[in-house]
Amino acid sequence: MGMTMSEKILAGHSGKDKVGPGEYVTATIDVMMGNDVTFPEACRNLNDIGLTSFADPDKVVVCVDHFIPAMTAKHAELHTQIRKYVAQFGVKHFYDAGVGIEHTVLPEKGHAHPGHLIIGADSHSTTYGALGAAATGMGASELAYSMYKGSNWFQVPETINFVLDGQLSPGVTSKDVMLALLGQHTTDKAQYKAIEFTGSGASALSVEARMTMCNTGVEMGAKFAMFAADEKTIEYLSTRTDAKIETFGPDADAEYCETHHIDCAALEPQVAFPHNPDNVRSMSEVGDVPVQQAFIGSCTNSRTEDLEAAAKILKGRKVAPGTRLLVIPSSQEVMMNITRSGVLNVFVEAGAMIAPPGCGPCGGGSTGVLGAGENGISSTNRNFQGRMGSTEAFNHLASPETVAASAIEGKIADPRKYIG
Repeated sequence: MGMTMSEKILAGHSGKDKVGPGEYVTATIDVMMGNDVTFPEACRNLNDIGLTSFADPDKVVVCVDHFIPAMTAKHAELHTQIRKYVAQFGVKHFYDAGVGIEHTVLPEKGHAHPGHLIIGADSHSTTYGALGAAATGMGASELAYSMYKGSNWFQVPETINFVLDGQLSPGVTSKDVMLALLGQHTTDKAQYKAIEFTGSGASALSVEARMTMCNTGVEMGAKFAMFAADEKTIEYLSTRTDAKIETFGPDADAEYCETHHIDCAALEPQVAFPHNPDNVRSMSEVGDVPVQQAFIGSCTNSRTEDLEAAAKILKGRKVAPGTRLLVIPSSQEVMMNITRSGVLNVFVEAGAMIAPPGCGPCGGGSTGVLGAGENGISSTNRNFQGRMGSTEAFNHLASPETVAASAIEGKIADPRKYIG
């Protein structure tokens, strides 16, 4: 019997010919990522016990993205300390405030490759599975250990195969596919399991659309969420790394613990209602839900394709009175792309507020949070109570297209009516 993608990577990185679910391995890690929440804690942990070096600083990537621009003296001092740690430990891949959100920046800068084993001290590190990497989140203490040793232990997970059948209709996106899967299978479905997305619908998705699904895979509990690396992957990385990039996927006879099909062609836009990503309704079931804020941003859905799609809906239209639209590109590269293309002008002319690349209000630690009693709709990945502001606010999750349509109407709206 052959191996799944995560099994192949864990076997190769632990010096084994073959591994199976439930087996424990110690594996060498290709990339270790920390951010302004976790990296300073990891470095303090090492310094506190007298450890002052990393196994390989070239494998460490640090991004300042959660608390930017610094809103308080405490945040500014935190950033200063990060810069000191970067210098102390010799980190070369450092992306300071304004470069962008880690889960966009790492792929953009060519750090995530097919067949890589990647850990990030952020739960949505599963994003890099869109490029055929086995990527997972860890805590600050695990990051500290990994940076010092260059390896860590893993239990080989079982793998669920989600087969995406058919093609998506206009106005329906990979975010809608993932929300539909969450609604059907719940946030507990893939606890300490890997997910592979396969089928004709998976092959048809762009790399950025795949990133959205892998990013949201952790909301199902997934240890890894992965697409096979194909010609689209090679093309995406061709200008981002000098390394030789090859296709990578599961063995033809790989064994899965479960296989589930979803008919992409039958899907309509999906919305996750408060306060859980699996509290999902199809657009025809949504009803009349007013929104005071619409947010297009976060590591899930604020890449170039996302913003271009939202701008097509907003072009020549205005944000509804009584509703705020906040747009935060996920990286400086994305900001430059939408500036050159005129997409940024569309947002501004529609009445949107624009903030610099970063996490924004997604984790509640930056600008644009919700007040008590307010309804929000956002392209983020989580809508837990109090995550994006007041514990008495209500956040809904949807695609950038649905968020844009909702901003126009001042209530949750179907984006398909704005697509010619």
